[in-house]
Amino acid sequence: MKHLRSLFDLSIDEFHDILNLADSLKQKLADGQRPDLLKNRSLALLFEKASLRTRVSFEAGMIQLGGAAIYLTSDVGWRERETIGDFVRVLSEYCDFVVCRAISQATVDQLAAYNVLPVINGLTDQSHPCQAMADIMTMREQCGGELKGKQLTFVGDGNNVARSLLKSAAICGMKFRLAGPTKFQIEAKLVQRVQQHFGILDFDQSPDIPAMVRDSDFLYTDVWTSMGQETEANERTASFTPYQINAAMMKHAPTHCKVLHCLPARRGLEITDEVIDSPSSIVFLQAANRLHLQKGLLVWLGMQNGIIPSDEVK
Repeated sequence: MKHLRSLFDLSIDEFHDILNLADSLKQKLADGQRPDLLKNRSLALLFEKASLRTRVSFEAGMIQLGGAAIYLTSDVGWRERETIGDFVRVLSEYCDFVVCRAISQATVDQLAAYNVLPVINGLTDQSHPCQAMADIMTMREQCGGELKGKQLTFVGDGNNVARSLLKSAAICGMKFRLAGPTKFQIEAKLVQRVQQHFGILDFDQSPDIPAMVRDSDFLYTDVWTSMGQETEANERTASFTPYQINAAMMKHAPTHCKVLHCLPARRGLEITDEVIDSPSSIVFLQAANRLHLQKGLLVWLGMQNGIIPSDEVK
């Protein structure tokens, strides 16, 4: 059974197949078409963390594809009243897919291990594949469809989003840079695994902001303190304050450089109003593309797992 636990579950061709489906469905929607490729199908949303974009884009995407989504929280009692195995086996009798937004990557992996329905990682401490794929979709649109050789610089914490973008950059032949304090950079073990899995990776990371930013086609940032890291907030704020994307930092980047943020943003911390609301910002296009990417992913997983006959997707 095919899942999306992380981007390591995809080949380079599969990654691009999903993006191409997302592009096609986005164009169809713009043309007033909403093909009901998932008519009478259901998606379970199993969330341990709060969400706006992930929840609503999957719910809206299922509606547009003719199906329905069911939002589940702790009230269903999973891992409290019954084991993960019992829970997911029962869930598979009611639903065709599940998106899990979890505190730990292990939770998503455990759900997928039973192979009873396709499992999608809606965010974990280790990765955020749906976000990264929507980001690549957005950057492709800005570059006429070709990202090879373009530079993406992530400014701040080498977190779950940064790690997923590292994989995505390798897949697309992009240069990936991380500007951040040494303590919060991406671990060498992951970099090596990405190189082994996807091939050539043009990557560097350094506390040196001008060096990492100066050749950027895209600058990206995220919150400095994620959910579950609240006790580290003071230390993180002190460490990352020099890494705020602001007008001064933008002077180190080329004039054509675009800015991304996966949201929610802590305006005045990791990014200023002046930048996020500027013509250089593609933050809200990026958020909008979560819907289209999610639809493409659901349709692709549907075909891979025999839920949708491939000849129905044109």
